[in-house]
Amino acid sequence: VFRGRILARRLVGQETRYEVEVKTPYRHRFPLVAREYLWVANTCGCPGLREGEEYLLMARRHVNYERTLNRILLQDDGYARPWTPREDRLVREAAQHC
Repeated sequence: VFRGRILARRLVGQETRYEVEVKTPYRHRFPLVAREYLWVANTCGCPGLREGEEYLLMARRHVNYERTLNRILLQDDGYARPWTPREDRLVREAAQHC
């Protein structure tokens, strides 16, 4: 779970790749750097992440069977909400209990 600002969006094959500036990592099981690529397995624009906007994102690390692909994937059941101070407070409170 992290807060990020969408810098760019690009369609790559049958997927969408977002360049994201990681603002605040809340809970992560793998290291995040200041800029990451976030992948979505469709090109329909779902979820509707807009360039320049900040979001609270819950994504997974995806490593393929051959271990040749390692990326951050926002799945269909992932969480992508516009970031607000309220969202920040809720995530911080939840992190204390988890």
